[in-house]
Amino acid sequence: MKLQQVLSYVRKAVDDYHMIEAGDRIAVGISGGKDSLTLLYALHGLKRFYPQQFDIHAVTVDLGFENLKLDEIKALCRKLEVEYTIVRTDIAQIVFRDRKEENPCSLCAKMRKGALNQAIKEAGCNKVAYAHHQDDVIETMLMSLIFEGRFHTFSPVTYLDRTGLTVIRPLMYMKEADVIGFVNKYEVPVVKSPCPADGHTKREYVKALLKQLNTENPGVKERMFTAIQNGTMKGWDKYLGSHESR
Repeated sequence: MKLQQVLSYVRKAVDDYHMIEAGDRIAVGISGGKDSLTLLYALHGLKRFYPQQFDIHAVTVDLGFENLKLDEIKALCRKLEVEYTIVRTDIAQIVFRDRKEENPCSLCAKMRKGALNQAIKEAGCNKVAYAHHQDDVIETMLMSLIFEGRFHTFSPVTYLDRTGLTVIRPLMYMKEADVIGFVNKYEVPVVKSPCPADGHTKREYVKALLKQLNTENPGVKERMFTAIQNGTMKGWDKYLGSHESR
């Protein structure tokens, strides 16, 4: 997939849900994976022509795994002239070695978000962009349905009362296959996750289940996404105004 196509998807998401306003300083959460780096490229590209002027600041929360290599990410941010902050933490030590969590993802995510939000506020950002794509939206809905008994997924724009930050998800119209096509075409320097739980989560189970469903019933993922858009979940109405209405 070409960058111009990525920008088209992102521009549509940003416009449909009023994700960006003039003067925004947007933190981009960078894990080093394909999704977050695609988001960085996309917002950097959008910034050049979007009518509402905004700034971006890349942030990585280093969980403390020994094999996380960020040199190529640093080089990419220098090339794109994007500010880059690395937040060093001991989250891996706490979750995997000290507490030895059997289900580490929940605690890890909570601690990671806490560290990320603090760094974002210190950098003077008012918004944070997450790299959730269309498959993530659908998978989260199915996980909620299977494991929680409710029809729910995250919304395109979410205002966080506790921090005063607004979360935006500009990749929401892109499929995971689109992201993979983009990083392969442009040889994006993806960093492999050193997390021992990577690939062994409930999300991986649901991802495999969706793949099977879509193979047996072609188009089922698109229909699920349409059901989410046309449903009554909070935050999915297009053209929302200020955060008070979210």
